[in-house]
Amino acid sequence: MDNLMHETRTFPPSEEFASQAVAGAELYDEANQDRLAYWARRAREVLHWEQDFTETLDWSNPPFAQWFVGGTTNAAYNALDRHVEAGLGDRVAIHFEGEPGDTRTWTYTELAAEVRRAANAFESLGVAKGDRVAVYLPMIPEAVITMLACARIGAVHSVVFGGFSAEALRSRIDDAEAKLVVTADGSYRRGKPSLLKPAVDEALSPKAAADDTEASTVGHVVVVQRNGEDIEMTPERDVWWHDVVSGASDEHELVWHDAEHPLFILYTSGTTGKPKGILHTTGGYLVQTAVTHHDTFDLKPETDVYWCTADVGWVTGHSYVTYAPLVNGATQVIYEGTPDTPHKGRWWEIVEKYKITQIYTAPTAIRTCMKWGREIPDAFDLSSLRVLGTVGEAINPEAWMWYRDVIGSNNGAGTKNDDGSVTPGPRKEHPAPIVDTWWQTETGAHMLTPLPGVVATKPGSAQRPVPGITVDVVDDAGQSLDTTSGGFLVVRDPWPSMLRGIWGNPERFKETYWSRFDGMYFAGDGARRDDDGDIWLLGRVDDVMNVSGHRLSTTEIESALVSHELVAEAAVVGAKDATTGEAVVAFVILTESQSGINAGEADQLLRAHVASEIGPIAKPKHVLVVPELPKTRSGKIMRRLLKDVAEGRDPGDASTLSDPTIMQQIAESLRQD
Repeated sequence: MDNLMHETRTFPPSEEFASQAVAGAELYDEANQDRLAYWARRAREVLHWEQDFTETLDWSNPPFAQWFVGGTTNAAYNALDRHVEAGLGDRVAIHFEGEPGDTRTWTYTELAAEVRRAANAFESLGVAKGDRVAVYLPMIPEAVITMLACARIGAVHSVVFGGFSAEALRSRIDDAEAKLVVTADGSYRRGKPSLLKPAVDEALSPKAAADDTEASTVGHVVVVQRNGEDIEMTPERDVWWHDVVSGASDEHELVWHDAEHPLFILYTSGTTGKPKGILHTTGGYLVQTAVTHHDTFDLKPETDVYWCTADVGWVTGHSYVTYAPLVNGATQVIYEGTPDTPHKGRWWEIVEKYKITQIYTAPTAIRTCMKWGREIPDAFDLSSLRVLGTVGEAINPEAWMWYRDVIGSNNGAGTKNDDGSVTPGPRKEHPAPIVDTWWQTETGAHMLTPLPGVVATKPGSAQRPVPGITVDVVDDAGQSLDTTSGGFLVVRDPWPSMLRGIWGNPERFKETYWSRFDGMYFAGDGARRDDDGDIWLLGRVDDVMNVSGHRLSTTEIESALVSHELVAEAAVVGAKDATTGEAVVAFVILTESQSGINAGEADQLLRAHVASEIGPIAKPKHVLVVPELPKTRSGKIMRRLLKDVAEGRDPGDASTLSDPTIMQQIAESLRQD
């Protein structure tokens, strides 16, 4: 891939932050000297092992790894009980903020007792070690409780995002052969009740089965009463959470599990085709998630209040909401709703209310806040924030800088003026550092990210492998690239939180992740190194465009577009072109302050801007102004649908998007152009 853009800004940590950081440069040195000894030390540091492991890594049957061989532990015990036993039971584990404004607070003692009750309730419904439990819940504490109760028993949870359809839910239930479903009557979304239970009923009906006759493996459905809407309860199958859990004993006999005992399955395919169940096991996953949560976010659990905005339906919610923060004894915030309900300052209101010290969110959310304007966060006191994190797609440099300058520099609420504008409040001399993290469902935990007390951060770059992780950028032949040209991002050595396979399909696991390069893990991302050796993500290799023989990254062109003051967010695709093979087509959302500009003028300005920033070869053939981009409910931009529209094809079913009407609006814009 051609290397198009150059970013030279760097921001070293302040002397004060570096001197007090929980993770120093010595971790890189230790891991480089003896990688396995490093992971063994960290494993014993962050987890209680009932039986110590005898071998750190068994890699005798690649690509099937076994970490911490012979060790036994329990995820729920590490997340809850041991903290209570250590005298930390009164520490707040979870501050829950509901979208309507209702709140609940759970101490470690209270959460541990509720997990034990849930474990007893699930066992009374026939769930045993090794059984699978499907979880279809909104972002409420019961989701975390359910996952930990499963882990305590040794049941394998399979969380299905609440925005997925009944068909998608059924396919995941069938693939895992789930015995129990835990759901809710519904949730709240943008001020209105949103139902979940009817989708479960549809998924479990005979007509939802693949062959129209096969009965579901599900014996019971446990339903949390969240929004009080009327739902149907099937006799003998459906039970209320408050009946079976609240009435259960809070005494539960703990079972220790082998380090390689399955912890969860998480499906990564879309809502069509056979789902791909990524399997993670207990010991290695817990070790790497806890270590990276501690180091990446400079966690000081005695005083910090941490917030990851991800839903538990995605791997970020598994690793950095349910497991790592609780294993590390942290206090965290869980929020049910959307960033714009009941107003566009809701997130910053929550930061101010709970004095949050770390926030971990997606670039698409940051760009949405950019679109709304800085006056909104400027009105709140965000001075408590110490570390800012990003996760998901690579963050473009201008969004990174906005995050730093507007959120990370805020040292107090601004002043609201008579005309509705906001004069920013005091600013920090040293803004909160940003940790841009690269990882995947398959990797389980952070793989690339700067340690905030060590590394001089760069806008838009995930920079370095986590200590103990071996990441490389290679060419088509699998040889390390010693230039700054783009290549393929691979992992050369096994890592603790790596996926252990695809549920029920070991051959698909080998073919999908290990066949492209001999002995290396490759999951489809392009990357490059800069002159300092830091790594920059270039997006999925499937998204690379070939324009007149030049292989161009969508990520870099999108970054160039967002660097213009007109643009809040951009998505770029390659469309077939008779002259150049492929042509660049860009879709942009304008900032609210610039939304009145003529679409034709915006097209000319932005095409010229990209040509100036990168070069004429990257100049889009079309720049289309759109009201929104097609995104899943998790915030992922569906570039495949944009490519269909750009090439004149019907994008088909858009029901899984956060706004299914967006594709119609985009197609109409293209026809008018």
